[in-house]
Amino acid sequence: MIEDKNQQKTSLADLGEFGLIDHLTKNFKITQQSTVKGIGDDAAVLDFSDKKTLVSTDLLVEGIHFDLSYMPLKHLGYKAVMVNLSDIYAMNATATQVTVSIAVSNRFPLEALEDLYEGIYLAANTYGVDVVGGDTTSSKTGLLISVTAIGEANESDITYRSGAKANDLLVVTGDIGAAYLGFQILEREKQVFQANPNNQPDLEQYSYLVERQLKPEARKDVSQLLKELDVKPTSMIDVSDGLSSEIMHLCKQSEVGCNLFEDKIPLDQQVITACEEFNMDSTTIALSGGEDYELLFTVSQDDFPKIKANPNFSIIGHMTDASEGMHLITRGNEKIELTAQGWNSIRDEE
Repeated sequence: MIEDKNQQKTSLADLGEFGLIDHLTKNFKITQQSTVKGIGDDAAVLDFSDKKTLVSTDLLVEGIHFDLSYMPLKHLGYKAVMVNLSDIYAMNATATQVTVSIAVSNRFPLEALEDLYEGIYLAANTYGVDVVGGDTTSSKTGLLISVTAIGEANESDITYRSGAKANDLLVVTGDIGAAYLGFQILEREKQVFQANPNNQPDLEQYSYLVERQLKPEARKDVSQLLKELDVKPTSMIDVSDGLSSEIMHLCKQSEVGCNLFEDKIPLDQQVITACEEFNMDSTTIALSGGEDYELLFTVSQDDFPKIKANPNFSIIGHMTDASEGMHLITRGNEKIELTAQGWNSIRDEE
């Protein structure tokens, strides 16, 4: 949280738009066979041959989606790519390219954008995607980042939200709720720091939660893992707005109901401990928190033997007829109707 007042700062005006683009993108290399032409022309040229092309875009706005008082720019660049790749993986597809566009105010020196693009480069390199274009422009309201992710898949492999059937099993990868608690911890430490700048945060005991918030990892591995298990999901979505919201999306698109079992929701021990500290209900956090970027999907009951013992998956419920509605079955066997607030970035300012 402490800013280095002595660090070198280079004005963006010293480079100009084209010089800035050249400087920030000089390290990006082409790795994907489907990339015919990347950065450097009026448009990228891609060739996916006989495969289907998938496209997803997200916009991240300073003060709405991220807070630079505790979000390092390198982490922000990494996360901006991750949230888009997650959408491609949620379609049971392979991410291949991204474009990155930024609007930036003059309070950001060149060195700050170098940090941002270092995170973008790390994400692209780690996940094997090509950065093939984008745009830079000025902003009067802070930093805006728009990332478009492009992917490919055989038509038969693409998984939509709309394929779930009654009696299908509801499955989630990893664990849920950590990212939201990481956000709560960072917000608390920000307030402490603002009250007393000499008070430095000790986040070691919350390391997993903070990492899940600042540096999430998209589940690239799941598509290949399911293929190896010979399992084709009937529907799929990524968990970005909370487990409850995503279940309701699947149910609406597939025209089914759902029973979600509270005692089956996977929670990390740090989540449970932090919920006790913050006096929060861990189930509420899992249902409404968001930004986990795990994958939620449904499979036929015939596939139960293939996934039941796999440590990457938790079977947390099953789909029902639409007439039965969407419910949480509590540990006390009480049936509660699912509701979802999700992440509402379009809200009235108080």
